[in-house]
Amino acid sequence: MISFAFYLGFLLIFVVFAVYAERKTAAFIQNRLGPMEVGPKGILQTVADLLKMLQKEDIRANAVDIIPYLLAPFIVFAAVFTGFSVLPVNAELSGSTVTSGVFFLLAIVSLDVLGILMAGWASNNKYSLYGAMRSVAQIISYEVPLGLSVLCVIIISGTLDLHQISVLQSGGVLSWYIISHPVLIIPFIIYFISGLAESNRAPFDLPESESELIGGYHTEYSGFRWGIFMLSEYGMMLLLSILGTILFFGGWNSPIENIANGPIWGTFWLLSKSLLLIFVQMWVRWTLPRLRVDQLMSLSWKYLTPIAIVMLFACALWKLWLMS
Repeated sequence: MISFAFYLGFLLIFVVFAVYAERKTAAFIQNRLGPMEVGPKGILQTVADLLKMLQKEDIRANAVDIIPYLLAPFIVFAAVFTGFSVLPVNAELSGSTVTSGVFFLLAIVSLDVLGILMAGWASNNKYSLYGAMRSVAQIISYEVPLGLSVLCVIIISGTLDLHQISVLQSGGVLSWYIISHPVLIIPFIIYFISGLAESNRAPFDLPESESELIGGYHTEYSGFRWGIFMLSEYGMMLLLSILGTILFFGGWNSPIENIANGPIWGTFWLLSKSLLLIFVQMWVRWTLPRLRVDQLMSLSWKYLTPIAIVMLFACALWKLWLMS
């Protein structure tokens, strides 16, 4: 419960600063200033936008299917946030003691497609329904290579317990799986690309492509309910970044063996590595153009999934070689 409460508080604070950081990152890449007026260097712009959003009227179209319409954003958020329950914070706060933590996380997070489909269907809007169908197809497609890349780490570590996976990478940067097991480099790249698609982040933001679908599955949502969808998107970014850090980059472990490895430092290292991955996601979003639908599906089924299957066999052979 302590780790769960920690991630809830951190997520709410993270979203406020992440929106500001993303605006500044986008401005830097596009050679402009970004937020500048509200607060020093525009740092309070996100707070002002948040207060404005909370005061907006909850507008609903007359023909919406009211019960699934109201439940959809909370189902999406609940599915994403429940995944945080099995994530360790440091060596002492290990999250929920589930020995199959990886399996639980991937299973529960995949339920967000139900909320997305409910939002699109209940909105009684063709743009929303089309965006929901795109999103469901995209998420289900990219869960396959993402799951296979995670399975590569499970083969190497021999456990589904995220706390134990972090413990196995103690001993400095040379013990991190991405370094000590070079065979995991390609699975990490597949994991990162699939994570972008799972989060509906550009260049995989087709479910809400404004040039075609207005706002996709949340076109008919306003105010606080729209904010829940955005909170879920940033929550998914944070969740997949922390999971990637635990699986590939040593989790809470310090880069230097036996230095700065206490509980507070462990939390610092875990979040620092995760925030660095989030920065890379933002960098990619404002650098690469949006893919077409056919390109998006081809990338998953024709390239990432076959490569992930090959790497799964490669990791199995690597593990057998290490055990021999």
